[in-house]
Amino acid sequence: MMISTLKKLQYDKIQSELEHYAVSYIGKKHVREMKPLTQLKAVRHQLDQTNEAKALLQAGASVPIPSLEGIEPILQLIGTGYVLSEQDFTHTQQFLRSCRQLIRYMATKSHIAPVVASYASSMYELPALLSEIERCIYSGRVVDAASKDLAKVRKKIIVSEERIRRRLDQLLHKHRDILQESLVSKRNGRYVLPIKKEHRRQVSGVVLDESASGQTVYMEPNDVSGLQMELQALHTEEAREETKVLSELTALAEKYSAELQLNADTVGLYDFIIARGKYALSIGGRNVQLNDQGRISLKQAAHPLLGPGMVPLDFSIGHSYKSLIITGPNTGGKTLTLKTVGLLTVMVQSGLLVPVEEGSTCSVFEHISVDIGDGQSIEHALSTFSAHIRNVKEILETANDKTLILLDEMASGTDPGEGVGLSIAVLEELYRRQSTVVVTTHFTEIKNFASSTAGFENARMEFDTETLEPKYQLKIGEAGQSYAFVIAEKLGIPSSIITRSREISETGRNQVHLFTAESKDKEERNIFEDRTRDLEMTPSLTDADEQTDVEDTQSASNPGSVPPAYQLGDSVYVSSMKRTGIVCETIDSKGMIGVLIQKQKHKINHKRLSLHIAAKDLYPDDYDLDIVFETKENRKKRKLMKRKYVEGLQIETKPES
Repeated sequence: MMISTLKKLQYDKIQSELEHYAVSYIGKKHVREMKPLTQLKAVRHQLDQTNEAKALLQAGASVPIPSLEGIEPILQLIGTGYVLSEQDFTHTQQFLRSCRQLIRYMATKSHIAPVVASYASSMYELPALLSEIERCIYSGRVVDAASKDLAKVRKKIIVSEERIRRRLDQLLHKHRDILQESLVSKRNGRYVLPIKKEHRRQVSGVVLDESASGQTVYMEPNDVSGLQMELQALHTEEAREETKVLSELTALAEKYSAELQLNADTVGLYDFIIARGKYALSIGGRNVQLNDQGRISLKQAAHPLLGPGMVPLDFSIGHSYKSLIITGPNTGGKTLTLKTVGLLTVMVQSGLLVPVEEGSTCSVFEHISVDIGDGQSIEHALSTFSAHIRNVKEILETANDKTLILLDEMASGTDPGEGVGLSIAVLEELYRRQSTVVVTTHFTEIKNFASSTAGFENARMEFDTETLEPKYQLKIGEAGQSYAFVIAEKLGIPSSIITRSREISETGRNQVHLFTAESKDKEERNIFEDRTRDLEMTPSLTDADEQTDVEDTQSASNPGSVPPAYQLGDSVYVSSMKRTGIVCETIDSKGMIGVLIQKQKHKINHKRLSLHIAAKDLYPDDYDLDIVFETKENRKKRKLMKRKYVEGLQIETKPES
C-alpha cells in the first residue's frame, strides 16, 4: 500500500502511539516497520496473537519483557575480534536472567495464550554462559576469583599500596610544617604531597602539578617514586590478566552467538505483540471477523485517535451493495466516516485490535486507495480539481475486486455538470471492476444515480435542525442534504429569500430542462419562420390556376365524396384570400379547418383550400408543431401546469377570425 495513503489515514500516528508501549529496540523497530498485510491467513494470525496478548494482560500479571538494554552493540561486536567489556557482560548477564524469567513465565500461560506462549519454547536459557559470567563479573568488575594469576597480582598490589601509604604517612609527619594541608593527593594516578610553593626546595622530588592560585605544588617525593613505579607495573599486569578473563568470556559468548541472537529476536517479537495488547486495552480494541470479499460491518466503531468523545459509527458495505454514497452537511462527519473506515481497515490488516463492538467484520484488501482532502500542492500550484483527477487516475491504475476506495467530496472543484458526469462515469467503472467504494458528495445527481442503480446505496449524516449541530450519526439507506436553507434561516436570512431559494431549488432541474427545451424551440421556431417567409414570398397563383384549384376542390367535395384529409402543418392555398397558410386545426364537423396566416388564426371551409406543400415535405420528422401554433409564454405555462398546480395561472389564446 502506498505510503501517501497510509499517511492520509493517519497510520503514522497509530504507529507513534503504539511505539510508546514497546520497551526494547527490536520491539520499537517492529512497530516502525509495521505495514498492513494483504493475506487473510496472515492477518488472522496477527489478530489472534494480539488478542492473546490482551488476554495475558487482563489476567493481571505483568509480562516480564526484557528491555534488551546494551544487547544491540554486543550482538554486533560478537565474532569481530572485539573483546567485550565488563559492562557488556553485565548487560548480557541481565539479559540471560530476563530470558530465563520470560521462558518460565510463558510455560505457565499456555492455557491463556497458547500460540504466544509457545514462542518461548524456542528460546535458550544458556546456563553455562550465565554461570561463567556470574563467576567472573560482579558489579561491573572482574572479580579476583576469575583467575589464579589475577588473584596473585591483586594481592601484590595490596602489599605495594600499603608500603606506599606507610611511607607517605612518615613524610606527612616529617614535612607537616611546610604542607598546605595534611593529606595525601593523587595526580595522574600517582601519590603526591601538597607543599607550600615557597618551601618546595625542602622536599626531594618532582613537581607533578600546582594549584590554580599557584600557592601549592603537588610533589612526588623521591622516597616513594620507586614504590609507585612498582605499583604501576603491577596494575599493568592486573589489566593484562583481566583482559585474559574477558577474552575467555568473549570466546564463550561467541559459541552461543546464534542462541543469543534468537533470544533477542524472540524478545523483540514478544515486545511487539505485548505492545499491541497494551494498545488494544488503551483504546478498547476488540477482535473482528475477517473475509476477503469486501464485506465490512462495523458496530459502534470509534476513530482510535479521537478517544471516547467520538459518536460511535455503525457502518456496513459489501453485502447487497459495493458502493456507498454518503451525503450530509459540512462538518457533519462525512470525512471522519471515511477516515474511520479506512484507518480501522489498515489497523486490522496490521494485526491491531480496533475499537468496535463484538461481532464486527472487516475485509482484507490488496489495495486501499484514498482521495481525502484537496491534496493541493503549493510548489506545483495544482488546483483542487487537478489534484482530485491525479488521485483518481492513480486509483484507476490499481482498482480491482480486492480494492477499497475512499473518495471525499466527489465532483468538487469544477463545473458541477461536468464534475457530476465524470464522477458517475468513474463510479460506474469502479463498480464494473467490483471495487468496494465509499464516496462523500453534496450533489443530488450522484445521490439520484445511487438510488436508481443496482449495487449502489445512499447514506446520510444526521443533523439537528433545531440546534444546527451535526449528530455525527450515519444512516444507511437514505440520502441526505446540506441543510443550507435551514442553517441560513436560523442565522437570520429573510424568510422571503429562503422561500424563493426553495422554489428555485425544487424546480432547478426542471428549469434546466426547460431552458434546454426553449433553446430547441427557438431553433425550430427560426426554421418555421424561415419556411413561412419562403412560402409568403411564393408568387400568387394565376386566375387560371386558381380556377383549376377551385374546380378540383369542388369536385373533391361533391355530395357523397370524402373531404380532403389535411394534416397539421400542411401548407395550403386559400383561394378567397389569395394567400398561403399553415393548417393548425384539422377539419371539424362543419367542414371548417383552422389555418394560420401571418400569425393570425382563421377558420376556413375546406372547399376554399387546396394543398400547396405537405407537412412531411415541409418539416423534419421530429419537429414540434406546438412551436408554430403556441406562444412562448403559453408553452412555459403548459409545462409548469403539468408539474404542479399554480394558483391563478391562466393560458390566454387569441380570438379566431
